[in-house]
Amino acid sequence: MASPLQMTEMYDNALLGILQHVGNIQDFLQVYFGFLYRKTDFYRLLSSPNDKMGFPPGVAEKMVFKTFKLFEKLADHDKERQLSELQKREQSQCVPPAVQELEVAAEETEEQSTEAAQTESSPSDAGGVTAPASSEATVSPQPGDSSSGSGQVAQGDQAAAAATTSAKGTQEKYQSDPDSYNGAVRENYSWSQDYTDVEVRVSVPKTIVKGRQVRVNLQTSSLQVCVRDGAEDKTLMEGEFTHKINTENSLWSLEPGNCVVLSLSKTSEVWWNAVLKGEEEIDINQINRERSMATVDEEEHAVLDRLSFDYHQKLQGKPQSHEMKVHDMLKKGWDAEGSPFKGQQFDPSMFDIPPSAVQF
Repeated sequence: MASPLQMTEMYDNALLGILQHVGNIQDFLQVYFGFLYRKTDFYRLLSSPNDKMGFPPGVAEKMVFKTFKLFEKLADHDKERQLSELQKREQSQCVPPAVQELEVAAEETEEQSTEAAQTESSPSDAGGVTAPASSEATVSPQPGDSSSGSGQVAQGDQAAAAATTSAKGTQEKYQSDPDSYNGAVRENYSWSQDYTDVEVRVSVPKTIVKGRQVRVNLQTSSLQVCVRDGAEDKTLMEGEFTHKINTENSLWSLEPGNCVVLSLSKTSEVWWNAVLKGEEEIDINQINRERSMATVDEEEHAVLDRLSFDYHQKLQGKPQSHEMKVHDMLKKGWDAEGSPFKGQQFDPSMFDIPPSAVQF
């Protein structure tokens, strides 16, 4: 899978032409979002469970913010790299006396070791699911838990039925929240997904306000999220993914005092039933498994556009695309020399044209 920059560079010439034509970023954004408004389901809200296109309230806006944060993170990395290179050049041009160099080197070593203790990521894969340190001694029941205790075995069937009903109601609640759309809310995190990505929001203490207090280790098959709260290190989330991720296109960011946001890129376009192995699974039959227009290629996009156009034309009693195409051909012969209709106004109602009459 191509990186975000590689994907966008493919369209640089076309987008540069649009930007040069409109002259400024604001008008360029209006062109872009105008296209989404006119040609996609980006601004269409799901109003009933039977709707096949569109998004629930807040999800489209969240997609925009997520993309903005992704490239903001890349810009921050570029800035840090440039500053690092500049500092190296300055240090190479100005060499201090030997005694002073030893003192500076000692200070740098101490500072670097402190920084490493706060920010270093371990490359090892995590194999199991570890609860946060603050809750190791307790296990909270998850939504839809049908456990009735050893003394209620006779009521097992009723409990199972009640759990199924409860789980369905819970998933409907998850679907109404952008943070758990097509996902769920768990003890210390929530997660959502679309056809290509998974977003996980891991809750952090209010004292966690700087990125250096956070250590995130993202591997293809596992993750670990840790924070340093004062002098204490806490593991907030750890385990093995139910499906592999593309680490090159996956990022994380901190919402100070609120949560760590993990933007995970799927390696395969499948719907996840859980983030980590061993955790409670959702019923993917209760989520919206329709692909958004953003994941559809140009050929499929054209077909969906035509179907949408035909649907609205039919509602208004107007000719559909296949009929209009045939009408254009018939008009050429309508007024041709020798035609019995020559001189008369073209009447499309005289023709019954099935969709199979035209190959698109």
